[in-house]
Amino acid sequence: MLEMRPGCECCDRDLPADSPDALICSFECTFCRTCVEDVLKGRCPNCGGGFAARPPRSREKWAKYPPGVDRVVKPGGCAVGF
Repeated sequence: MLEMRPGCECCDRDLPADSPDALICSFECTFCRTCVEDVLKGRCPNCGGGFAARPPRSREKWAKYPPGVDRVVKPGGCAVGF
């Protein structure tokens, strides 16, 4: 089951579990679409892999399988053009 991390690791933008702007790598590193496209250029700074849209979890399942609450944020954000 996906952790559904609540924010972008670069800019700390909120990414609710139903956000269409959340992108993840195969390790579930989570970033907003803007950071992936404009800053990271489609490459994860943690593992070097690519990104895919994070599948949304239906709100009906949030009570039993809640989205994550622990935020992961890179100190100082992500380097431009990583």
